[in-house]
Amino acid sequence: MSGGRRYADRTAAGLAIAELVGGYRGRSDVVVLGLPRGGVVVAAPVAQRLGVPLDVLVVRKLGVPGHSELAMGAVAGLGEDIEVVRNDYVCARAGISDADFERVRLRETEELHRRREAWATGPGPIAVADRAVLVVDDGLATGSTMRAAVAALRAMRPREIVVAVPIAAPEVAASLATVVDRLICPWTPGSFRAVGEAYVDFSQTTDAEVAQLLSR
Repeated sequence: MSGGRRYADRTAAGLAIAELVGGYRGRSDVVVLGLPRGGVVVAAPVAQRLGVPLDVLVVRKLGVPGHSELAMGAVAGLGEDIEVVRNDYVCARAGISDADFERVRLRETEELHRRREAWATGPGPIAVADRAVLVVDDGLATGSTMRAAVAALRAMRPREIVVAVPIAAPEVAASLATVVDRLICPWTPGSFRAVGEAYVDFSQTTDAEVAQLLSR
């Protein structure tokens, strides 16, 4: 669905994405990871249609103290495996000490664990090493969270990273395409203002909904 026609909801967006990734259907080396929370709702029908496992990749941006929107790094977790990404350039420009970075890292890692525990339903995380990983979100506005997710995911040694989203700002999609193996995005409107404008129903996703989707 594209060309100005809005998605009914995140599930409908996921079904549209599933049609574009049919080549991964039924492959034992493929996993789908949704970014919380809304991305998990989009990812669920993708995994179901492909017949592959679904899990959640929890990502927390590490914001510069006093300027939380400026990312000096990120933490991402798949089960108990936590990867830390540090942006040395931002840290240097902002005068971030190791102690400053560590305080923020500990706080966001604690929140990451809290969220993962709230959604835990299965026997354990899905292994991604040497597999093709489809990372799904409900859209990309700035792309900062997805970039953090991709950077952390690379440390987990997947064979291929595919980012699949229903909508993205054109410049963000173009930039992200240079750091992943494949980008799938059917809608990059020149008039992009916000991800929510692509949906008729963009209601907030709850922890309970995420846990229910993962339990399937």
